[in-house]
Amino acid sequence: METPGKEFYNRLDIDSVLTAVEDAGFPVSGHCLALNSLENRVYDVGLEEGGRLVVKFYRPARWSLSQILEEHSFLKELEEAEIPVIAPMQLENGVTVRETKGIYYTLWPLQKGRLVEELTEENLPILGRLLARIHNIGASRPSQHRLHLDLKNFGEEPLRFLQEKEFLPKFLQSRHETACRQVFRRYSEVSKSIPTHRIHGDCHKGNLIQTKDGFCFIDFDDFVTGPAVQDLWMLLPFGDSRSDYERELFLSGYREFREFSDTWFDLVEPLRGLRYIHYSAWIAKRWEDPSFPNAFPHFGTDEYWEKETTDLERLAFQLPQSIEERSFTQKNEESELTNKDFFWDLE
Repeated sequence: METPGKEFYNRLDIDSVLTAVEDAGFPVSGHCLALNSLENRVYDVGLEEGGRLVVKFYRPARWSLSQILEEHSFLKELEEAEIPVIAPMQLENGVTVRETKGIYYTLWPLQKGRLVEELTEENLPILGRLLARIHNIGASRPSQHRLHLDLKNFGEEPLRFLQEKEFLPKFLQSRHETACRQVFRRYSEVSKSIPTHRIHGDCHKGNLIQTKDGFCFIDFDDFVTGPAVQDLWMLLPFGDSRSDYERELFLSGYREFREFSDTWFDLVEPLRGLRYIHYSAWIAKRWEDPSFPNAFPHFGTDEYWEKETTDLERLAFQLPQSIEERSFTQKNEESELTNKDFFWDLE
C-alpha cells in the first residue's frame, strides 16, 4: 500500500515549495535553496518583503501529527525557559503545522550561526550547563506520543526489519544476529537502573551551532524519551586520559544544574551498538527514496554488511560480562566516529 504523500514528497519541486510557503501566509521572492537534509526536505526561502525563512517538509509516515506537535511543544517549553533553541513559527490561529498533498510542513525562523568544530576547555562547562537545563525541562513532564529509546524501538524492530526483508547475505545472518543479541542483553541489564525523560536524542556537534549569543541546539526532530547519557556520548570524547579530563569539565557544568551519575556511562557502548543497528535499518527503510542510493552507494553490498557485522562483533566482545565492570573506565582504543554514530540526518 502506497504511503499517502510519498510520491509528492519524492518529487517535491521548487514551485510546490514556494506555493506551500505562500499558502501559509508569506509571499515569496522566488529565492529557494535546498538545504542539506536527507530525512526531511528542508529549504531556505526568500520573502517578498525581505528576509528569509526555513520550511521543513516532514517525511511521510515518519512521524504522526501528534508526534510533530509534541516536538514543537517541547521546543516552546525550552524557549519559554530562555534556553537557546529554534522553535517553529506560529501561523494563523496559533498552529505550527500545515499539510499539503498528504505531507506535513512547518516554517522556521532562519537562525544564522556557525557549526561547532571543536569544544574548548572554556566551552565544555558552558555546554554542560546548557544541556542540563534542557534535561531539567525534559524531566518536568512525560512525553505522550514520542518514541522511547528502548530495545523494542531501537533494537528488536530494526533487526527484525532487516531480517524479514533479507537485506543481509545469508553467510552473515547468524553472526550478525548473535552480535546484536549480545548488545541487547547488555543494554537490558544496564538500562534497568537508569532513569529516562525527554531528551534531544540526536545530540552531536552537527546539531549545535554558535550564534552571536552563544550555543544553540538545533534539530529536535529525533527527540525521544531516553537516558540522559544518550545526549552526551556523541558530544564528548571517550577512550583516554584527555577524554576523561574533558568529560569532567563538561560534567562540572552539568552538575551545577542536574545530577549525573558516572555509572550511567555503562550504557554508552550498548547505545552505540543500538545506533549501528538502527542506522542500517534507517537506510533500508528509505531505499526507495532516490536520494538514498546516491548518498549511500555501498549500502547493501557484501562488503557493507561484513563491516557492519565485524563492528558489532568487536563492540560486543568489548562489553563487560557483569554489571559491576564499568565500560567508561576501560582504556580500549576507541574506533573513529562515523555516520553510524551520527545517523539519521546529515544536516
